[in-house]
Amino acid sequence: MYLRKVDGPRSVTLPDGSIMTRADLPPGDTRRWVASRKAAVVRAVTAGLISRAIALERYGLSDEEFSAWERAISAHGEAALKATAVQRYRQP
Repeated sequence: MYLRKVDGPRSVTLPDGSIMTRADLPPGDTRRWVASRKAAVVRAVTAGLISRAIALERYGLSDEEFSAWERAISAHGEAALKATAVQRYRQP
C-alpha cells in the first residue's frame, strides 16, 4: 500500500476527542454546501488539518464567505450555518 505525499498532517484530534482525517473533508468539486460540510471545512482549518489558503482554493470560496462561516460557528454553533436559519442568526 502506498500513501500519497501530502503537506501537513494526515489526521488531527479535535477538541471533543474525535479524529478527523482528510477523507472526512467534502470533495473539492462540492457545489451544494450543507451545514455539515461547511462545519467540516471550518473544523479542518481550525484544527490545522489543512491551511486556510488551501481550503479557499480547493473549494472556490472567498475569504469573506469563509470568515462568515467561522463567525457563525463561533457565535451560534453549527446550526447557524443552515440556509433556513440564516435570518435567525444574522447580525443587524
